[in-house]
Formats: sequence, structure tokens, C-alpha cells
Amino acid sequence: MGQYFILALLVLGINLLPAFGPPTWVILVFYKLNSNLNSIAIVVIGVMAAAAGRYVLAAGVRTIRHKLKEKYIKNLELVRSHLVRGKESYLVYFLFFVISPLPSAQVFEAAALMNVRLIPITVAFMIGRTISYSISVFGASTLKQHAMGTVLVNSIKSPWGIALQLVCIFVLYLLLKVDWSKRISRKAP
Repeated sequence: MGQYFILALLVLGINLLPAFGPPTWVILVFYKLNSNLNSIAIVVIGVMAAAAGRYVLAAGVRTIRHKLKEKYIKNLELVRSHLVRGKESYLVYFLFFVISPLPSAQVFEAAALMNVRLIPITVAFMIGRTISYSISVFGASTLKQHAMGTVLVNSIKSPWGIALQLVCIFVLYLLLKVDWSKRISRKAP
């Protein structure tokens, strides 16, 4: 029972990081290869702890929203109203969390800054992560145990991974800086 608790805390902690945390799937695969823990339990714990971590991260980011300049808040509200419209919003959630390769931390941070409802996003995240974590954990038996440390280190130190994190942080910055009222009104019929 202690190993499951440690796994849950580790995954929760990683998913509280706003950027540059190792991918959760790497931790889950590492646990699968180096313990006798049940695969289904690893996936369930991974999904629940990751979702809780991202939700708390977003809730924390939301608390600083009021400190933004008024023009940024209006800008974010315009983007939110354009992205989250009826049933179309579920497509956005699906794209970002089920099939998107984007780091989820910045997506949750952007959602928090836009004041988007976090529960539907968290549910979409959980669905997407259930799929990806299941594939990773159940496919872990094909990986050689000694290569796992290399995969973990490379996922953290990868120039492409670091570049993707930096690009996502820059996109989050642009989300605030772009005058969406001009961009969106031009495209409206």
C-alpha cells in the first residue's frame, strides 16, 4: 500500500509543476518496470493524481488572474467566449487533451487565466490520460529495464522537450498580449 501512496504523491507533485516536469507516463512506466504493482492500479492512480495536480495548478493560477491588467482580462474573456461555445467546446477539450501532444500544464494554465470551467477540462484530461497511460503501462513490458533510466533522463533533458515547454510558455504569454478583439472580429461573418 505504501508504494501506491508514494506513486500518487509523486505523480501529484509532478503535475503541480507549471512547466518542465517529467512526463507522468515515464514515471508510471518506471514504476511498472521496477515494482510488482498492479498495472490497472498504476494507471488509475496515475490518472487520478495527475488530474488532481493539474486541477490544483489551474486553481492556483486562477487566483492570480485578478492581478492582470484589465485589458488582458478582457482579451482573455473574448478568447474564452470564442472557444467555449456550446457543444463546440467539447471538441476543443477533446483536441487539447485526448489527441494533442501539447504539455498539459500550459493548457490548464491558459484555461485558468481564461476563467474556463475546470471540471469539463479535467474530465477530458482524465479520458485522454487514461488512454495514453494505459498504452504506456501495458506496453512497458516491451521495454528493457536498463533503458528506462535513459528514457527518463532524456525526457527531462531533451532539447525538443525543453523547446516545446518554452514555446508553450511563450504561447501562454502571447495569449495575453494579442488583441483578440481585432483578430476575432475580422474573422466573424
